[in-house]
Amino acid sequence: MKEKVMQIFEHLHAHGEVSWKEIETTNYLVALFEEAGFQPKRFQNCPGFSVEVSSGSPKVGLRADMDALWQEVNGEMKANHSCGHDAHMAIVTGVMHKLKEIGDIGGTVRAVFQPAEELGNGSLSVIQEGVIDDLDYFYGVHLRPFDEMAFPNCAQGIQHGSCVFVKGQIGGLDHHGARPHKGVNAIEVAASIVHHLGLTYTDPHVAATVKMTNLHAGTENFNIIPGKATFGLDLRAQTNAVMDELQHQVKTVCAQLSAMHQVPIDIEFFDYVPAAAVNEEAAALMAQSIEHVLGCPALPTIVTPGADDFHFYTIERPHLKATMLGLGADVTPGLHDPYMLFNHEAIFNGIEILTDVCLRTLQREKESAV
Repeated sequence: MKEKVMQIFEHLHAHGEVSWKEIETTNYLVALFEEAGFQPKRFQNCPGFSVEVSSGSPKVGLRADMDALWQEVNGEMKANHSCGHDAHMAIVTGVMHKLKEIGDIGGTVRAVFQPAEELGNGSLSVIQEGVIDDLDYFYGVHLRPFDEMAFPNCAQGIQHGSCVFVKGQIGGLDHHGARPHKGVNAIEVAASIVHHLGLTYTDPHVAATVKMTNLHAGTENFNIIPGKATFGLDLRAQTNAVMDELQHQVKTVCAQLSAMHQVPIDIEFFDYVPAAAVNEEAAALMAQSIEHVLGCPALPTIVTPGADDFHFYTIERPHLKATMLGLGADVTPGLHDPYMLFNHEAIFNGIEILTDVCLRTLQREKESAV
């Protein structure tokens, strides 16, 4: 099985596809599951699919994200799995095959292969497919960087932060460089936005940042003062409540500067990703499985400034008891680095831990029902 899993991983790694275009990835995995006697069900309105092992209640879900990032690697622009989604797919595939070998596992385990995690909204499309509505527990997995935890340590949960982006436009008119009093300099307005955002404050106990990450203004003519500009903001907060406050402050800053400079400043929030809501019961079960498999205690839920759209599942379906396995893999130099590397042995730790937690959860739910 180890050799087969590595073949799957290597194929997925070599054939990455970006968000919403995971067509061949879906085809490859669907064919693989069909050959093994599974009955995968493709999603109707997006790439991806679900596949089950065994039947009946209780029901446990596993999420594997499928998309790669578009990056320059060795001078070539390509779809690149620098976030470990190729490993996540290989892990969940391995789990499903192990569970199938067991036979009757006392309930249902459903794997969900999800598109477009990197855009922060793929999970919402999966939710609309209805494939998680009847699940009781839902588990995810993500490789972790070496400076967050060393291989083979694993964490019972990942406390991702919230993230949202802003597209902004300053809507003035161009005017002559010799007559700055005739209009508003959009670059100076953008500088005012940066300055005032730097003066926004939220609860210092909760990590939060807002910064301008994109700005376009002016032409090749240096004697024209640009009245128009477009800009982008990146907002991060460790909790959803602080993210709400941060968005309110951005709206306030832009509205006040619009009035002060007498120029339209239009903003649009997009690709919102919520902060994690880790379920204590799910995390406790994950911790037991980590200790059982690795022979050492699980690390507590780790706090990370990154974001993951996995957490839309629990926001949209509050009944779900969910957590993500923080899988120690010695990722270097880091996630999203175009030359990301990790310890491949982590794949097999992930398979063993997630297999164990699925069986453990089903048994726990059966005992509770009695």
